[in-house]
Amino acid sequence: MVRDRRKIIVLTLCFIAMFSELGSQSLTEKSIQNSTGLWLGTYTKYKISDKWFYYGEYHYRRRNNFVRDMAQIYLRFGATYRHNDEFEITGGVVTPIYWATNQNAPNIDKVVMQYRFWEQFLFVQHLERSKIYHQLRFEQRWARKYEKESPFNLTHRFRYKFSTYIPINHNHLTPGTYFASLYDEIFIQAGPSITYNYLEDNRLFIGLGYVLNENIQLQAGYMWTFRHAGSPYKYENRHIPRISFYHSLDLSKSVKPYKQMPELPDF
Repeated sequence: MVRDRRKIIVLTLCFIAMFSELGSQSLTEKSIQNSTGLWLGTYTKYKISDKWFYYGEYHYRRRNNFVRDMAQIYLRFGATYRHNDEFEITGGVVTPIYWATNQNAPNIDKVVMQYRFWEQFLFVQHLERSKIYHQLRFEQRWARKYEKESPFNLTHRFRYKFSTYIPINHNHLTPGTYFASLYDEIFIQAGPSITYNYLEDNRLFIGLGYVLNENIQLQAGYMWTFRHAGSPYKYENRHIPRISFYHSLDLSKSVKPYKQMPELPDF
């Protein structure tokens, strides 16, 4: 009986030590850092025919103390087919330009290109005063590391965004209307080089917008994102003010003017 009690005590102490060690490792290894940035964006949607549009996004992004260091220039081009007021399809190319975080590191290219194809499905739900947008976006990315002569690797990214515009001083998004802009977007990635960070990012945005006229809309707000930061145990909170300019034109001659400015999907 005494030996059995000793065995039980020893095993219990071993289990306590083991779980305590695992707990302490997870606490010491997991870290969450905070960072800041500033993103400026211009969005264009130009009507070419009754069903076809040119779509473009042009981003300028800074980081570290909001504006200290250069982060990205982000250029997205596409063609949109508008099936009806509730559904449209867009596809095209993206050419982001990335600046290395540590510009003084040895044996690196301080600036690297990335190449992508992208496809998007946009579903619109019409409500009494506002609209809800469900955006599904897919990207095929050829990216490389900053080390000199590093190869390009193909990865895939899947994005879902739930967004809405809510008029404040009018019942609808007409010229002179202030509106609240809200969205949440989830990023999932896959590919041979993706091992632990399948859930790449989650972005939550809240902002205020103004419809200047039928062709111009302005937005400004705050975006919080939570993402992996280089290892399974490192994560990052990003706090980013965003300022966006939207411009639409009707370049066709045989159809009515395009007055759907608020339907331009954000980011």
